[in-house]
This record gives sequence, structure tokens and C-alpha cells, in this order.
Amino acid sequence: MSSSVAPSPILQVPGAVAGLPESPDAAVAWHYGDPFGEQRAAVQRVAVVDRSHRFVLAITGKERLSWLNTISSQAVADLRDGDSAEDLDLDLNGRVLNHFVLTDLDGTVWIDTEGARGADLLSFLQKMVFWADAKPVEADDHAVLSLLGPGVTELTTETLGVPALPETNRAVPLPGGGFLRRMPWPTADSFDLIVPRDQLVTWWTKLRAAGAEAAGMWAFEALRAAALRPRLGLDTDDRTIPHEVNWIGGPAEYGAVHLNKGCYRGQETVARVHNLGKPPRHLVLLHLDGAADSRPASGDPVTAGGRAVGTLGTVIDHYEFGPIALALIKRTIPVDTELVAGPCAAAIDPDSVPAHDEPQAGRLAVEKLRGR
Repeated sequence: MSSSVAPSPILQVPGAVAGLPESPDAAVAWHYGDPFGEQRAAVQRVAVVDRSHRFVLAITGKERLSWLNTISSQAVADLRDGDSAEDLDLDLNGRVLNHFVLTDLDGTVWIDTEGARGADLLSFLQKMVFWADAKPVEADDHAVLSLLGPGVTELTTETLGVPALPETNRAVPLPGGGFLRRMPWPTADSFDLIVPRDQLVTWWTKLRAAGAEAAGMWAFEALRAAALRPRLGLDTDDRTIPHEVNWIGGPAEYGAVHLNKGCYRGQETVARVHNLGKPPRHLVLLHLDGAADSRPASGDPVTAGGRAVGTLGTVIDHYEFGPIALALIKRTIPVDTELVAGPCAAAIDPDSVPAHDEPQAGRLAVEKLRGR
């Protein structure tokens, strides 16, 4: 999944190193010369990350929420002003086509998603309007910055222009346009600023002057992977269903699929897996052999005893854990299985393995009918 977005002006900052040309992060800084130090800053102090390669769109109209509720996986019809949520666009078979974050604020739903996927998502939304009072349009005049770290609390009134930080999955307007949104990941203190693009450098400069340290996408991605948060196109493929990658749950659970809402495309698969089945694969964190001569790459196979059991997603170096990766592997693979990821040995982090032993409503009903 490569990016065709124009290079960010923040790449002109001294020390900025752009992402690899074939990567989805080629248009922004991958790091600023100290990748591990930037990760520490994002966890221990405060760091600002340029994510202006995200595709931003806006939906206006009185029926924007009720309409979006009918065509996406999240329950958004009753969002309050300032509410945010993650959402999915699924195909008829329940496979993930698009993942996006949305915020309803002052009569507009703002959506940001992967730069390479945005045009297709916008096209789908525009085709689905029909007679609804909803108007989706590209908002390329807005851009995304992320603030990470406990030090964000020291930036509120004077720097950000807001009296208090919003709660998780809530947003507040910023002076001069845009808004500040609190996210549940990739760290315990994560915020997005969606700002007018012509103010991007101004905001970057202001935040840096207030003490936020520059961090590249390497830092953001390493913390995201460690938090087991998938990224569309890297940790998903054309067969991925929401249950495989931890995208189940309403806004209160910080998921992207609400299990108690009306009909939407792909709902049958979601309901069937939730009530009767189990996902064929699940997303896990792998620890890679740091002594290997070469590193695997996203898309490389994960094997056990010479047999393919999964596929690598994000592969990255973490400041504490060393080389790690997210991988979609068969659910039946035991946690202590010796794996090979591309050219090196790999081990499953046991804390990353989701439980699949919860009672399922559909199976309980069947067993009750059978008198068990």
C-alpha cells in the first residue's frame, strides 16, 4: 500500500527523513534522526507526529449520521456533538474494505482514513447517498497531526487554546478552525489535531516551541503495533473480517463494529461469527530474532514446521521490545509454537493472543434447544 500524496512541508524540517518511496508513509517523516528517542518521548514526555498524509473528507446534511449508520459497521446515528468513533466499510461477505475515524462536530462529520484508500471510500459514500440529506466531499484543505505522551496536559490552554482536554473519543473545537480529538491508542495519552492545511506548519511550529518533540511515523507505528492496533492494508488483506483484527465493539469499547445495530452491508458475516463461529485467523504480536542476518518484510509468510500458518503485517523496531511484528495467523496455532517469519525465527507474545472461549449466544440457544 503505497502513498501518492504530495510530500508534507514538514519534511523540510532539518533532520527529517522521509518514509521509503514504496511505503504508505513516503509523504511524511519516518524519523528525525533518533527513532528510539522519539518513541520514548511519545511515551514519557510529549511528541508531535506529522500524519498529514491521511485523507480527510467531510459530510454535511441533516441526515448525515442516520445515513452513515445504515452503510457502515458502527452505531453512529445517535452521536452527540463532539463524539468520535472508529468505523468500517465492509463488503457483502463481511470483509474489511475501509477503516476510518470519524468525528461529528458542529453539523459536520469529519472522516480521516489511509491516504491511498481515501478516494475510493469517498466515491463509495457519494454513490450511496441516493435521496438522503447527506453530502460527502473531500476536505483536502485539512490535515492531521498527532500528539502523544503525558506531557500533552501541559499544552492545553496557552498552546492549544482549549480550557481542558477532551475525554477519549470526544473532540473540542480549536481556535482558528479544526478540532482536537482524544484517541484510545496508540498510547494512553493520544490526541489528533485536524487543522486547516494552510495552518499545518504554524501548528507544528507552535507545538514544538511549547516543548513537543518531533517524532516520525516510525515512533507512531512502533507504538501502534505494540498496542495491537491493526493498520488497513498492512495488517489486513482482502480476506480480513473484523473479528480477526480486534475491530469488534462499539465506541464505548473503542472498537469499530457495533454488534447491536440495524442492517448494514456485511452484517450477516459479523453476526454469524459472533453468535456461532470463531474467526479463522487472529492478529498477534510476534517477537523477532534480532540476531538474524536479515529482517522479514510485510507480506512475508509465517511458517511452522515448513507449513504456512499466517502472514506478516507491520514489521518494526520498538524501543523496548526490539524487532516486533503484527501477524495474522491461524487461530488453531498454539501460542508456544516455534515459528519462522520470513528469514528469521519468531515467537508469539502470549499476552497478545485473544481469548475465543467466551460463550456465544447462538451456540447457547442451540444447546438449549437440544436439551444440553
